[in-house]
Amino acid sequence: MEGREQGIVIPIEARLARKALKGDQQAFAEIVGLYQDKLYHMAFRMLGSRQEAEDVVQEAFLRVYRNLDRYDEGMKFSTWIYRIATNLCIDRLRKRKATYSLDAESTEHEGLDGYAVIPSDDRTPESEMLLSETQRIVRQAIDTLPAKYKSVMVLRYLHDLSLQEIGEVLDMPVTTVKTRVHRGREYLRKKLERKL
Repeated sequence: MEGREQGIVIPIEARLARKALKGDQQAFAEIVGLYQDKLYHMAFRMLGSRQEAEDVVQEAFLRVYRNLDRYDEGMKFSTWIYRIATNLCIDRLRKRKATYSLDAESTEHEGLDGYAVIPSDDRTPESEMLLSETQRIVRQAIDTLPAKYKSVMVLRYLHDLSLQEIGEVLDMPVTTVKTRVHRGREYLRKKLERKL
């Protein structure tokens, strides 16, 4: 999956970005294939809306395509593309009206509030119900986090990025990331103590 250039290993994304910059549409399609689902899941976790997540992913790829010439190969491609998508999500969260209801019934799933339920493997109906309710409560709590904490919590706990990677994605010092993760956890802990 990696290429070599004068003894230097070049990650596949960097090679694809080079090709796409030269007009190779197939190379860009491969970049989309590599990141489309990852970015969608990250955006959905941050925004809680399928439509908004799809919009963010589309806008992120448009920005990537328009700015391929600005991609610094010294940076991991995943960091660069996550930064673009995360910033788009943060912008949307900031623009939301305060009247947005987290408990509003989803237009996509009749009778459910908009929080997705992770499919089960071999759980009993009773344990599934408890798990679903717990997941719903946790997701509700995450959705109430201020944007600056929500982004680090989603990247850390739902996408398993390291503190260093989050710092690169959000373009902030690791110490700031640590502080926001700590404060985000405290916020969630207090919120969940009241709910669970």
